[in-house]
Amino acid sequence: MELLLIVVGAAVILACAYAAFNYFTVKKLKEGDERMKEIAVAIRVGANAFINYEYKVVGAIGTVIAILLAAFISWQTGIAFAIGAVMSASAGYVGMKIATYANVRVAHTADETRNIGKTLKVAFRGGSVMGLCVAGFALLGIVIVYLAFGLAGGQIDAVALGEEQKYWTGLNAGFTMTVSGYALGCSVIALFNRVGGGIYTKAADMGADLVGKTEAHIPEDDPRNPATIADNVGDNVGDVAGLGSDLLESYVGAIMSGVILACELFANQAAASISVQLLKLLLLFPIVFAGCGLLACVTGIAYVLIKPRLSENAHTELNFATWLSAGLTVILCLVSSALMFKDVSAEAFEELGFAAANYSPWIAALFGIVAGIVIGIISEHYTSYDCKPTRKIAAASKEGAALTITQGMANGMISCMLPVVVLGAAIYGSYAVAGMYGVACAAVGMLSFVAATVSVDTYGPISDNSGGIAEMAGLDEGVREITDKLDSVGNTTAAIGKGFAIGSAALAALSLMSSYLYSFGGIDAYGAILLNIVNPLTLVGAIVGAALPYMFSGMLIEAVAKAARKMVDEVRRQFREIPGLLEGRAKPDYRTCIGISSQGSLREMRMPCIIAIIIPVVCGFVFGAEFVGGLLIGATISAIMLAIYTGNAGGAWDNAKKYIESGGMEGYGKGSPAHDAAVVGDTVGDPLKDTVGPSLDILIKIMSTISLVLVVVFSEYNLFSLFM
Repeated sequence: MELLLIVVGAAVILACAYAAFNYFTVKKLKEGDERMKEIAVAIRVGANAFINYEYKVVGAIGTVIAILLAAFISWQTGIAFAIGAVMSASAGYVGMKIATYANVRVAHTADETRNIGKTLKVAFRGGSVMGLCVAGFALLGIVIVYLAFGLAGGQIDAVALGEEQKYWTGLNAGFTMTVSGYALGCSVIALFNRVGGGIYTKAADMGADLVGKTEAHIPEDDPRNPATIADNVGDNVGDVAGLGSDLLESYVGAIMSGVILACELFANQAAASISVQLLKLLLLFPIVFAGCGLLACVTGIAYVLIKPRLSENAHTELNFATWLSAGLTVILCLVSSALMFKDVSAEAFEELGFAAANYSPWIAALFGIVAGIVIGIISEHYTSYDCKPTRKIAAASKEGAALTITQGMANGMISCMLPVVVLGAAIYGSYAVAGMYGVACAAVGMLSFVAATVSVDTYGPISDNSGGIAEMAGLDEGVREITDKLDSVGNTTAAIGKGFAIGSAALAALSLMSSYLYSFGGIDAYGAILLNIVNPLTLVGAIVGAALPYMFSGMLIEAVAKAARKMVDEVRRQFREIPGLLEGRAKPDYRTCIGISSQGSLREMRMPCIIAIIIPVVCGFVFGAEFVGGLLIGATISAIMLAIYTGNAGGAWDNAKKYIESGGMEGYGKGSPAHDAAVVGDTVGDPLKDTVGPSLDILIKIMSTISLVLVVVFSEYNLFSLFM
């Protein structure tokens, strides 16, 4: 056991050290001329100001939650929550910082070398800092919680001995509650980062595009557009900081779902042959698996960065880093599963539902890995401008904005079916080979190489930012062609990453749902979990839960629209009132636009985030555990479809616009009516793909986690049980 923890600790140290090396390597590169430095500083100052203020707001809310958890659940849960919050916030902050340093250096490298491969290497090195920190910080927090509370605090031994660790409130506050607190801390920060950053970036992006491109007919990121700096700031706070916290939360949720489920299986004697030794192996396997994945990702990332000469095909190089990481993860997981469970008895395997003996966890994880890859390929098909669906949207733009939007909606809706079929096959296959524990392993498998996928994802907004800097600094068209090519690939890889995120969220939510049912006694005489979906209370909960993601999404879109409306008005005002602005003789007021996005996002993010946290709590204390069980099922199913639809539709609209801009449709380039229509489609898709979609996977996990933490209370104390 100790040796396995040492391996995980070594992986964490190696990843964090390599992230630090890449961070300072990027910072040593040249920034370019004085104009480029000036623009980069403005973006950096704006991003720092926003995230510092956001963290003050989130810190105050997080402190209140931590105190409440410590007071009413257990002090260990409160501290674990704080650790999770710090790890998630740190990953977002470090990723945002390196992005604001890497963007200008990518632009300068493109200008200096005129080589896509060399420019790609700088952008990917910057992105790797975020990827390695996401997995490294997440695992660091998990190891701290495991050592401090699980081992040193005796909570794992208490689970093994069947002892209830009663808190002063009378609640059983054992290891399950502690690790749930850690996951909840990550979820709360991720939700605020994703929602706040998403509102910020899309308000600025929509304001810049609607007035700059479609009304003034000036290029994207033109220095005359007052919203360009705010748009570039938004890339860093939304698509980088928000992305990092989001994927860290998904990663932690997947790992902790396996740990929690192992505790519940043992505590409820769902498998009578689970020994104390086997319990500890089941607890440790998801953590060891994640550590092996992190080692594989360090190798995959390093190979691409060390490779002397990258090709001109950015997509191929990025895919290689991902597939190499995934392949090494599969091999290391096979070795881990075979060695860790080799001494377990056949009776125990049969009781657990391990159909393939000690290889069962590995096969279950393999289902998750394969499903993630296939969902990614499907997402690429529906969002890449090299494929038919996106080109159909571009062609529809010839007929105007209405058909552009209609075709994009159709594309997004159609794209839901195949990922769901793949996800269903992964759930069934992993359950068949290793029971509910196998479903948790599939969730870990899907995100086991998250360091590589986040590195690829973060490279996208860095490249997008670099293109904006190149435009504003007046660099020639050749530089912008390189950055646009890298950005287009980034849009596709981002859609793939979102597919991984929502797929893993569904698997993790299912595992957490099982733990939830165990926690309030939703099991039969044979230890099988039960939730009567035709019970009117449960059914009503499911219907309400299915509506919740739509209400949440609508609030986010409305929040973006409110902030974007103010941005549009301000850009129009400056074009109208500043003499010589459109002629390039005067400078715009960037600071006012940054202020509009900052104030709008911080004001509008609070209500959706609070609702996501409060609704399961209120429903639990009013209607009880069965109602919340239905609520979680309805919300999970609804959110999966909605997240896939919004992510793929938005990505396709964006790349349809880029297809036209790249000259893909002869006679319909930049500034044409077809391009104007495509810009409108892209603007409609912006809040869908970058605000709504990414926030939905956090929504279902934060609801599952907070319900799991509080079910021991509201299953006994709720208004419905008092009057019925």
